[in-house]
Amino acid sequence: MESEHNNVLVWFAMRATYRREMIAKRTLEDHGIESFVPMRYEWKFQGGRRKRVLVPAIHNLIFVHAEQQQLQDVKDHLPYLQYMICKGGEKILVPDDQMTAFMAMSGTMDDSLTYLGPTEVNLKTGRRVKIHGGPCDGQEGVLVKIPGFRNRRVVVAIEGVMAVAMASVKPEQIELL
Repeated sequence: MESEHNNVLVWFAMRATYRREMIAKRTLEDHGIESFVPMRYEWKFQGGRRKRVLVPAIHNLIFVHAEQQQLQDVKDHLPYLQYMICKGGEKILVPDDQMTAFMAMSGTMDDSLTYLGPTEVNLKTGRRVKIHGGPCDGQEGVLVKIPGFRNRRVVVAIEGVMAVAMASVKPEQIELL
């Protein structure tokens, strides 16, 4: 299976241990490799003042878009960058359409986005929808009830890795698919 990805650009779900995802991202970019780290704003105290800073939404998580061999060549020099492996022992590869939808949703860096682990939401119970209007115009996801939240939310998931949920979508913005 690995050899079939040697000359094809694919999205790899990876971990950068000890919160080194931004260091890994810079190193990958220096080698001409595209990567994505979901980000969000957070309030922090710096120098006695409260400041809004951009931080990784999920520490240690990075998605890398590269050919297998190109990534492996760089990874050999980054021991803290590790492939995420599924239960079957295979590297987790993210389909382009899932990654595009996930980047569009999390790329808004909206404070109201909720990031969920792979077991926190059951997408099989929801309905596929398309959003019309707002920062996620044109995006497709699944409308589901998430435990701990009052209203249903539109969720875009990367199977086996994580999901991101919008806080609220007006009913008139939702088209059932």
